[in-house]
Amino acid sequence: MTTATPANYQRTRTLTLIGTIITQFALGSVYTWSLFNGPLANKLDAPISEVAFSFGLLSLGLAIASSLAGKLQERFGVRNVTLGAGILMAVGFWLTAHADNLMMLYLSAGILVGLADGAGYLMTLSNCVKWFPERKGLISACSIGAYGLGSLGFKFICGALLSAQGLENTFMIWGVLAMSMIIVGALLMRDAPMQKSSGNTQLEAKDYTLAQSVRLPQYWMLALMFLTACMSGLYVIGVAKDIGEGMVHLSAQTAANAVTVIAIANLSGRLILGVLSDKMARIRVITLAQIVSLVGMSILLFTHMNESTFFLSLACVAFSFGGTITVFPSLVSDFFGLNNLTKNYGLIYLGFGIGSVLGSLVASAFGGFTVTFSLIMTLLVISLVLSLSIRLPNRQNVVEPLLHN
Repeated sequence: MTTATPANYQRTRTLTLIGTIITQFALGSVYTWSLFNGPLANKLDAPISEVAFSFGLLSLGLAIASSLAGKLQERFGVRNVTLGAGILMAVGFWLTAHADNLMMLYLSAGILVGLADGAGYLMTLSNCVKWFPERKGLISACSIGAYGLGSLGFKFICGALLSAQGLENTFMIWGVLAMSMIIVGALLMRDAPMQKSSGNTQLEAKDYTLAQSVRLPQYWMLALMFLTACMSGLYVIGVAKDIGEGMVHLSAQTAANAVTVIAIANLSGRLILGVLSDKMARIRVITLAQIVSLVGMSILLFTHMNESTFFLSLACVAFSFGGTITVFPSLVSDFFGLNNLTKNYGLIYLGFGIGSVLGSLVASAFGGFTVTFSLIMTLLVISLVLSLSIRLPNRQNVVEPLLHN
């Protein structure tokens, strides 16, 4: 696999895993953004909805940079791109601290921080998965779990900084802290070696380039499944508090507990489904996630919810979403090989950016939750049918079911 001795190889990939976890923890900090909507709205004298749009731009920037990161890695290597992402993130937060109008906020907190986060996120994850071809699901769970924990950890750090240091200083300290962690993580990383075929074509995915992958129907079937999972997860998570207050008539304080329920369910989905995906066919793990999400959406759409069923529905959707984004990188490598994973998954990952805005756009266009829930429900049913019927790409003129990892 590589010219390094087994001991060196093991040490290098272990250090890469540690570096990836540190980096992902820092990159996940952007998901504390809702803490800043109120203070920024006061500072800029703008409606919260307009301030919050910067997070939509951040998600879009993240998805676009993720889809381009493979090219950057080929040119500069994983360490240099990650170092660049850390520095760009600090610059983005420094400019955010000094933003005095919405356009500057959109450019700094939205586009710059989003591009920095995306450049680091998918590339370091894919690179780490390539180092551990025998434990892809577990490594994805560790990496994406660290990203989720980062949002939880920085929630306390940024919350404490806001009350002690004020808005501008918080952004600058956050930027320096995140950059320092990303730089430390980057220095521990090495580019994964190319995977060489063992000659067992029955148990190995052929390496498809992105140009070859996009010509296959399986690629677009997986892309639709991913878009649906992201749209359902991101939309419901984004408006959870409003659903609690508007549809279930909970007090603002009780509805705010949704954030905790979502965080726990999301992390559980990442860990449980990530580990499970090393023990059974990954596409079946996705089928399971889709069924769980359908249960959650059915509660939202067809029942008169009380407090318990409301939190249960959120837990189902968040569990499914967390699990899906954890299993998907390894699933894509099952179909199209490990060597071009960053590029092949990068294009599918645009579904995260599209999904982050699509739910809100549909809700704005048609008013209320019901139309959006109905659309998500329909897409989930289509995705379930696709996950049950999809097969690996032709191999030696045989279309074989995905009965293995």
